[in-house]
Amino acid sequence: MATGRTHRPATRSRGIPEATVARLPLYLRALTALSERSVPTVSSEELAAAAGVNSAKLRKDFSYLGSYGTRGVGYDVEYLVYQISRELGLTQDWPVVIVGIGNLGAALANYGGFASRGFRVAALIDADPSMAGKPVAGIPVQHTDELEKIIQDDGVSIGVIATPAGAAQQVCDRLVAAGVTSILNFAPTVLNVPRASTCARSTSPSSCRSSPSTNSARPARRPWPTRASCRPPPASSSPPPTRDPTGTCPP
Repeated sequence: MATGRTHRPATRSRGIPEATVARLPLYLRALTALSERSVPTVSSEELAAAAGVNSAKLRKDFSYLGSYGTRGVGYDVEYLVYQISRELGLTQDWPVVIVGIGNLGAALANYGGFASRGFRVAALIDADPSMAGKPVAGIPVQHTDELEKIIQDDGVSIGVIATPAGAAQQVCDRLVAAGVTSILNFAPTVLNVPRASTCARSTSPSSCRSSPSTNSARPARRPWPTRASCRPPPASSSPPPTRDPTGTCPP
């Protein structure tokens, strides 16, 4: 990355398959619901049903985490929450910049789920000069002229685009050029991103598209538990179908 910060996911170094990584948010969502109900343990069959997968696949996925459960007891819910959160990068600090502070951008800035999942909103950016300096969620809005400087100064690794459709591609290009490797797109348009970057969609399955690039930035594992991964495929394979593990298609 241009900032000199490289987020290298533990999952890659541990050799966990991409398909397993894509299912981890499913398990985390189900486990979080169990934790909130103070359920101490869960069987593979119960957790698989809650996550919408078969129990054999779940047990295989968890074996990559080094978690085999206890026969007759099942899996420790809190420990699995920790393990999966660690693998997805949720125990790290992931600085986020939100670009486009209209109604949607302001709502995202005020969303409490970011902080609870390891995402720190480092800056709010808008092209309207009249917005500069105005606090939103306790953070002063800054002008888009400052985007690259903010990314480098704050070590931003994730960009959230909440601009009108006509401005989204230019913002995406600037984010990638400045070193951002993961983008969450809420703009109602298709974005072209280089293969070295990761993109997540808000609603439309076609809101992100990979394109060849010589960009040398390393892609960060997108640890987003609420949206689906739209990861660029290897050059030698055809594009895989997008998944929707918990609800957005760079994490």
